[in-house]
Amino acid sequence: MKPIVSIGNQDFRSIRENHNFYIDKTAFIKEWWENQDTVTLITRPRRFGKTLNMSMVENFFSIQSKAEENLFTELEIWKEEKYRELHGKYPVIFLSFASVKGDTYSDVREGIVQTILDLYAKYDYLRQSDALNEKEKAYFDYVNGEMSNTIAAMALRRLSLCMSLYYGKKVLILLDEYDTPLQEAYVKGYWNELTSFMSSLFNYTFKTNPYMERGLLTGITRVSKESIFSDLNNLEIVTTTSNKYSTSFGFTEEEVRNALQLFGLQDQADNVKKWYDGFCFGNKSDIYNPWSITKYLDTGKFDSYWVNTSSNSLIDKLIQGGTSDIKIAMEDLLEGKTIETAIDEEIIFEQLENNSAAVWSLLLACGYLKVNKASKDGAGGNYILSLTNFEVQNMFRRMIQGWFGNVSVRYNDFIKALLSDDLDYMNQYMNQVAMQTFSFFDTGKKAEEQEEPERFYHGFVLGLMVDLADKYRITSNRESGLGRYDIMMEPLEKNKRAYVIEFKVHKAKREKDLEETAQNALQQIAERNYDAELMARGIRKENIRHLGFAFWGKKVLIEQE
Repeated sequence: MKPIVSIGNQDFRSIRENHNFYIDKTAFIKEWWENQDTVTLITRPRRFGKTLNMSMVENFFSIQSKAEENLFTELEIWKEEKYRELHGKYPVIFLSFASVKGDTYSDVREGIVQTILDLYAKYDYLRQSDALNEKEKAYFDYVNGEMSNTIAAMALRRLSLCMSLYYGKKVLILLDEYDTPLQEAYVKGYWNELTSFMSSLFNYTFKTNPYMERGLLTGITRVSKESIFSDLNNLEIVTTTSNKYSTSFGFTEEEVRNALQLFGLQDQADNVKKWYDGFCFGNKSDIYNPWSITKYLDTGKFDSYWVNTSSNSLIDKLIQGGTSDIKIAMEDLLEGKTIETAIDEEIIFEQLENNSAAVWSLLLACGYLKVNKASKDGAGGNYILSLTNFEVQNMFRRMIQGWFGNVSVRYNDFIKALLSDDLDYMNQYMNQVAMQTFSFFDTGKKAEEQEEPERFYHGFVLGLMVDLADKYRITSNRESGLGRYDIMMEPLEKNKRAYVIEFKVHKAKREKDLEETAQNALQQIAERNYDAELMARGIRKENIRHLGFAFWGKKVLIEQE
């Protein structure tokens, strides 16, 4: 009889008590304990079992609410007597920042403070104990909604003191999704305020805390040490390229095969692999997305389950407002190709708008890219990356389509006009879309007017790629003939019409109007023989159309040859 899949349940005790579907990850407890690292930060993409594993660790070690042995007796960790004896032997502080979000610094600070207040309420019984003196008991009253940053920063350390006195042992501190508030701070614009507060909190909690036995943090990104970990030199950081805990988060291929067999879906193994495989942690490849796997086991239907569980607003902002190089690389990725780039897993959020390598590093950490090959040189190096799987590819396609979703004239109508040589409608459309969307493609703080059309047209190319993927191979900024064309649309059926498009910004000192700029664009296509690549691929000269796009501020003129 197949077990019930409890969708969204991240409580280890609940899953085990109700005999819900569960893949045994208790070997993580042994690996973590035997590594003997004082404080460990593990980064994994969202929905990869981080919270469930933290709940598992809490239930295994917690002395306050000792879990029944039968929760673990059938699992891997219970095979060794040493670990059976460790069960229920430590006081545990477990907190999560997963829901700490807000539009302002005060909103997020309030969320962190409330999380601390909830812990103090949970352990209020400590101040009734003779193990604490009056001064230590009085600290419970200092911790309130109006407390200063200093008291808030020290609150978890003081709670550790009280718990260690009460139980006679140092505490384990588990912090889940530590970086959720930080991503909010970057997107909403209160980064400096929040990192100052969190740096003090982490320093008191994990660095200068003599009452902590060990600490364990999870998150999506490895935020730079300079941001919040500057004083935390006892931190062991495990990222997606590290070999530690490589099979502890996400499902291995063997685990997925066994699950499909259990649910009678073994004949769908190839499709499951196409949709949900592709994650690589350290030297372990073929890691599957656990959220999408459990949803598929529950429904028996393929869908983009994982990528639909959050807004992806940060990723959307970075791709849409990114440089032309980022958009060109996205063209290759959407075509199933790879990109090669330097990767620094220490994410410096302040660099995201000006450093394409930082963007790819973030996409790798978030699980949207996977490592095909790495060539490390010292602390860093170049990586060959590709989109993780079919589910991720679908997410990016929908994201790009959304860029033009708010335009008052329909994007599909422009494509119809393009394919039918309706120059009047193309001009009408481009002027409306330019007025409404230029700002969305130019979100950098120091963007220049000359960059706007280039950022826009590479975003426009991505839109064409998504909508015409079944009819055209579309590329941009590639070499052909004697130069580099802006856009080339090569039909998959060789007898269909091909297009070469050149974008030019109006130069007022040399060109009298937009018409002259557009004609110069057409002249450049002809003089530099951009048709060469198409003709080499079997497209007849008479089937190639030339389009010149001229930009002046947010005005656009299209001429056709």
